[in-house]
Amino acid sequence: MEALKASSFPSFRHPLIPTRNPRTVFDRPILHIPSIEEISTPHIIIHSKKANFKIFTAISPTVPSTEEPLSPDQEVESEKMEEKFDWYAHWYPVVPLCDLDKRRPHAKKVMGVDIVIWWDRNESEWKVFDDSCPHRLAPLSEGRIDQWGRLQCVYHGWCFGGSGDCKFIPQAPRDGPPIHTSKKACVAVYPSCVQNGILWFWPNTDPQYKNIYSEKKPHYIPELDDPSYTNTMICRDIRERKLMDVGAINWHKSCYVPTKADALVVSFRRWLNKYGGTRVDWGTKFSGLLPPTPPREQLFDRYWTHTMNCSSCSLAHKSLNVLEMALQIVSISCIGIVAAAKQGMVSVAARYGLVSVAILCFLASKWLSHFIYKTFRYHDYDHAFR
Repeated sequence: MEALKASSFPSFRHPLIPTRNPRTVFDRPILHIPSIEEISTPHIIIHSKKANFKIFTAISPTVPSTEEPLSPDQEVESEKMEEKFDWYAHWYPVVPLCDLDKRRPHAKKVMGVDIVIWWDRNESEWKVFDDSCPHRLAPLSEGRIDQWGRLQCVYHGWCFGGSGDCKFIPQAPRDGPPIHTSKKACVAVYPSCVQNGILWFWPNTDPQYKNIYSEKKPHYIPELDDPSYTNTMICRDIRERKLMDVGAINWHKSCYVPTKADALVVSFRRWLNKYGGTRVDWGTKFSGLLPPTPPREQLFDRYWTHTMNCSSCSLAHKSLNVLEMALQIVSISCIGIVAAAKQGMVSVAARYGLVSVAILCFLASKWLSHFIYKTFRYHDYDHAFR
């Protein structure tokens, strides 16, 4: 600003020069989605030292600058040094309550964390535990809910209460010391809550987050509680491989995103590069490298990724399988009746009728089999003919 005061226009104030307002300090970085005007405008008013420097040098060209403008890659690196998004200090949705069975534990993986969800009938609420028994690290999701409403490990029968404490060790002598009360026998418990008919959990078992729900609740979305609200969920990750080839920071050099419809993508990529280090932090679970692209049958699989986990689709799948079997039985029965009937016992019209029913039931079963496979298991897409 000293150079600006020394200029021959002391009273001149350019409208694009931002004032040095106190910078707002946030506890965590917030993803801001600007409008397309903010993205495409060459002079963006941002309260940062870089924006002031760039505009100032454009207005006062007579003042020599000893600093060189940073490249986009250098800007990203410097921004990453300022703030970083903590991926494990936020609420994450796990599963709709309608898809959970209170009679059994459920295994899930969120943010690379293996968890087990089970219904604690003693406290009348869902619990989220680390899916690992402290005894021999067996998955608790393979266990059961015992008659006292405790989560029981299937390996050696250790039982745990809703707070993660061990209630019973079958191998421990009854007249011996209460070894089940040791802290080493406890299971890690994740903070969890229910909102919008969805179970949420906080992926951090640190004691400081034990009462995080009273301090910070998941974002409430009223539309999810509105029965008239519907949505379409789409997941496409193939393009991430293309970006990895050119480098996550250089995505803007390979992609051409000039329209307003691209504003969300541009904003998210900038936010991810600035606060997320260009990728999701999976902790020590994964290296960050994408695995080889699986076959299309596995990539577009519907049964293991959705049908078996959705109560509605699972019920429909079982019901249609029963109907398919019934059609096949009717078809075989009609053919058997015609073949076993003696000459003269069944009229010609009845014979033709039974044969026709057998053929129709057989064709219906074949069509239904194809429908079940396409709807609930695997359906390939050829966009050239759609």
